[in-house]
Amino acid sequence: MSPDRSSQLSESVPPRCAETKVEQHAYQIAFLPDPIRVPEMRKTTAAFLRRSEVSGPVVEDAVLAVSELVTNAIRHGDGMVCLFVSVGSGGLRVSVTDQSPEQAEAKQADIGDLSGRGLLLVAALADNWGSSGEETWCTFRYPLELEDDGVRAE
Repeated sequence: MSPDRSSQLSESVPPRCAETKVEQHAYQIAFLPDPIRVPEMRKTTAAFLRRSEVSGPVVEDAVLAVSELVTNAIRHGDGMVCLFVSVGSGGLRVSVTDQSPEQAEAKQADIGDLSGRGLLLVAALADNWGSSGEETWCTFRYPLELEDDGVRAE
């Protein structure tokens, strides 16, 4: 890669990608905002979680959250997108950043709308979520605390 191209990429990477704090296991990837990257990010996240010995329903929940957050950043964000996933003691965190200062908000979609439910899904699946302008994140407890009947504890 030419030095000019390398400096352009490093200047356009969202700040969260440049300031990574690794817990036990983490990965990050910065990419151009192209919808073709969404399935790739789902597969990469699922593989990372398996390598990190995370299993069970939390994997599917986290992968769906990645899909929704990355899609949201591509559709509504600006500039490069960065996905950061970390697994630490007691939980995992998914963070997606772009270069838009607009804060993501969960909105109620109309019944006929084909989109607009992504952040509501993330809010329903994750133990916590939020947005601070360029970054939208969510967390999941792991290992999951289950009730006696095998249902996830609230």
